[in-house]
Amino acid sequence: MKEKRKPAFFRKSKGDLLFDLFNYTVLGVITVLVLYPLYFIVIASFSDPDAINTGRVVLFPKGFNTLGYQRIFENIKIWRAYGNTVFYTIVGTSINIFMTMIFAYPLSRRDFSGRKALTFFMMFTMYFQGGLMPTYLLMQKIGLYDTPWVMVLLPALNVFNVIIARTNIQNNIPDELYEAAAIDGCSHFKFFWQIVMPLSKSIMAVLILYYGVAHWNEFMNGLVYLRDEGLYPLQLVLRGILVQNQASADMMNDMESMLEQQKAAELIKYGLIIVSALPVLVIYPFLQKYFAKGVMVGAVKG
Repeated sequence: MKEKRKPAFFRKSKGDLLFDLFNYTVLGVITVLVLYPLYFIVIASFSDPDAINTGRVVLFPKGFNTLGYQRIFENIKIWRAYGNTVFYTIVGTSINIFMTMIFAYPLSRRDFSGRKALTFFMMFTMYFQGGLMPTYLLMQKIGLYDTPWVMVLLPALNVFNVIIARTNIQNNIPDELYEAAAIDGCSHFKFFWQIVMPLSKSIMAVLILYYGVAHWNEFMNGLVYLRDEGLYPLQLVLRGILVQNQASADMMNDMESMLEQQKAAELIKYGLIIVSALPVLVIYPFLQKYFAKGVMVGAVKG
């Protein structure tokens, strides 16, 4: 009769078991340190401000309260800024992906004669830039200042992401594939759209996440290049609401009114974090399987 093999756990040496125990303990502590602040923000946004300030909110909300969310969503600027940010994120990310892939493909081709010079030029711009004032004057000169297009065209290309995409194409799409397609009369343009793009879904998912999060959290470009409040992105409007509520609480002469305003400002602060971060947290699980694959591009050689 064939003897049953013991589970892998019981076949490990004492040293391996101690090593596994140490790893799981460290990973568990790191997981708690990462997830608990997010969980606390959620429960604090629904809790009574007095309970938050006295440290009674630890694991569960205390004194269910939605005043912060009411104040946030009563503000019409929030909805307009949401629409602006969704537009900037979708249009901007689409432009980013197109520009990144269209630059990455020729740089991945070893028979492209100017790729070294172009790569050097692009790398140079990573470390040496004109600065804020020349860029500001340029945006005014070309008519992008105080228009929604400044939010999507100014950050249209990221050199670091181009390098990531180029590495992915070099490692995953062999030259022999193009040679076989060229024999059948396939041009570079057709090869790019029908072969390179479909085979680059994993890295494009990673780039969509990088670019999308950057557009969603964009703050500085809106602060510098937008004057019309109707074009403000979400982060800029949320900052204005938070500063406004804190300032109004500080300027109150009546002590009771000031305390109530400070409580509202406390709830608004946590509510704003949830409102601004929720879309990214919702989208990430759908891209996670591609992200894990694409982020390791080029990690293994041979």
